[in-house]
Amino acid sequence: MNDLARRLRELHKQPPLVLPNAWDAGSARAIEAAGATAIATTSAGVAWAAGVDDAGGLNRESAIAALRAICAAVSVPVTADIEAGYGDVAATVTAVIEAGAVGINLEDSTARVLDDPLVHAERIKAARAAAGIDLVINARTDTYLFGDRTGTVERAKIYADAGADVLFVPGVVDAQTIAELVRESPLPLNVMVGPGAPTIAELADLGVVRISVGPAITSAAYALATAAAKELLTSGTYTTLAAR
Repeated sequence: MNDLARRLRELHKQPPLVLPNAWDAGSARAIEAAGATAIATTSAGVAWAAGVDDAGGLNRESAIAALRAICAAVSVPVTADIEAGYGDVAATVTAVIEAGAVGINLEDSTARVLDDPLVHAERIKAARAAAGIDLVINARTDTYLFGDRTGTVERAKIYADAGADVLFVPGVVDAQTIAELVRESPLPLNVMVGPGAPTIAELADLGVVRISVGPAITSAAYALATAAAKELLTSGTYTTLAAR
């Protein structure tokens, strides 16, 4: 196992692992400078930075190019959001490893439609076969975003059997549900947070192992750019920038 992969696995054993999400080399370097021990990418943010839409606008080549730049810019472990694998999961994972990342986020929906769990299990198996233990697989299930929430734990069991290391359930932020998922899932739990979610300390008390923010930091950065540019071009003032 390479050193970065070992470090990422060890961080999961010292929860909570807090992963701010980067979208380019500059944001990754800023996140590392802020004290992050590991960095996750956000496919939405990478897509927006490339000028394309999320959930289908990004292709493997663009995603890997951004990932390569991110990994080259930082010294901490990087885990890559590869959506549903961009078709050939094994080829994508091979490219991820070559780019320098040691983890992936692999989701069980395509074009915003929930996939059959057995289909996703095959993706996970392909990813594991391509990279072995040098890859932490974060199996994302979109049951709380697009599908039947009652199937979440069943999917977790299937994904665990297929070789996943962590279960990622975006869209759940209430403490009771999180506690139930921690208790019932065979895999450590990753949740996506933002305004209104429990604090990091509260999530740790609930047993959450991994915490990320998805595209929230990217959205905030672009919102600031839009607001500052609009003020500059209309009133000709700089209040938005002065507040930062």
